[in-house]
Amino acid sequence: MTSLDLARWQFGLTTLLHFAIVGVSIGLVFFVALMQTRYHRTGDERWLRLTKYYGRAMIVVFAVGVVTGLLQTFQFGLNWAGFSRYVGDIFGAPLALEGLAAFFVESVFLGLWIFGAGKLRPRIHLACIWIVSAATMISAYSILVANSWMQHPVGYEIVDGRAQLTDVVAVMFNATIGLTVAHVLFTSLMTGAVIVLGIACVQLKRGVEVSAFGAVARMATVIGLVAALAAAGAGHFQGVLALEQQPMKMAAAEAHYETEAPAGLSLFALGGLSTESVPPFLNVKVPAALSFLNNFSLSSEVRGIEQLQREAEARYGPGDYTPFVALMYWSFRVMVGGGVLLIALFAVGCRLAATGRLERSRWFLRAAMCAMAIPFAAQAGGWLLREGGRQPWVVDGLLRTDVASSDVSVWAVAGSLGAFLAVYAVVFWTAARVLRSELSHGLPAARPAPRATADLALGY
Repeated sequence: MTSLDLARWQFGLTTLLHFAIVGVSIGLVFFVALMQTRYHRTGDERWLRLTKYYGRAMIVVFAVGVVTGLLQTFQFGLNWAGFSRYVGDIFGAPLALEGLAAFFVESVFLGLWIFGAGKLRPRIHLACIWIVSAATMISAYSILVANSWMQHPVGYEIVDGRAQLTDVVAVMFNATIGLTVAHVLFTSLMTGAVIVLGIACVQLKRGVEVSAFGAVARMATVIGLVAALAAAGAGHFQGVLALEQQPMKMAAAEAHYETEAPAGLSLFALGGLSTESVPPFLNVKVPAALSFLNNFSLSSEVRGIEQLQREAEARYGPGDYTPFVALMYWSFRVMVGGGVLLIALFAVGCRLAATGRLERSRWFLRAAMCAMAIPFAAQAGGWLLREGGRQPWVVDGLLRTDVASSDVSVWAVAGSLGAFLAVYAVVFWTAARVLRSELSHGLPAARPAPRATADLALGY
């Protein structure tokens, strides 16, 4: 491998691992805030105990997110000096906002929520966790602003070989940012719902605290279904926009080599998924479905990889502008397939909850426990498509990946990659042990204190 190959591996691994934690963090803090709100409004002791229980998991996940986020920042300076120089002026505003939201607002109000329990007024204490929830979403928005500029650069001019900011409003409200943020936030809420539901189902299967865990499981299925459907809708229209802005990415995701009108939607393909024009020997398609999904027309034309490659060569010069088709094709299907499975799971859960059978359905409890792995696979597929489909560009149409890398040796990149993986292994292993210890005890004991002064501290 070259140093560029290793640098790309390092970027991919750090991004996937960090983003998996980000999705859980956004989802968990939202659900913890909902649980505390239910307690604040009803005085039902179950919701106080559930707030403490899931709050511990939320804090552990936050800690892991901080570590993985810091390592992701370090690898930019180590391996992507050309990229940092090129986009530094553009990324200043969104990354400053992310720093303020993540490291100031989140940390301050999370600390107030943890250590202010029983000391702050109930409404102020509740407001703290909702502020943390809002800050996590603002933090995600800020990072997605930077990433969306890489997908569709606007509001800039090239000065001395670097992108210089000319319109901060255009950058902060990029045409792609609205759908991207909606898709990511709804996906994060869906992920939180799966985690909350899965943990509840572990306890329900054991017959522990059936009343409390049954209540939170019913809440998670309803919110999860709404979030999953909303994420699917936002994702579809995000794909439609990407077809206009990044047609090569979407053509690779469909292994769509030849321009067709109408174009069929590939459901399953084997063989031939390469940058060469070699059609798969097995390709199950839905006739005209791709044309319909792209612009609601059964006869519209969809450009293929061959034509898009010729257009790219005419615009940018000789070269290979086709991403890794097999990776894009299957990443897209992992993402969509995972979403479909979760929609089905939540729909069945809502049906069982409506008929009062959710807590007693052994097969559903087992399915929900296994489903906790699905959102991580779906998120990984989505980010591989988003980042890999842009190749060979790190900033679409402006900066190639091979130009953006640092001039460092293979051994230097290999050393930093090994160090990062070692830190990740220790962090995730430690977090897993802490989570297992904290969650295996079940709900903390009920407190006899009155509602107005009930201790919300995390201790038992």
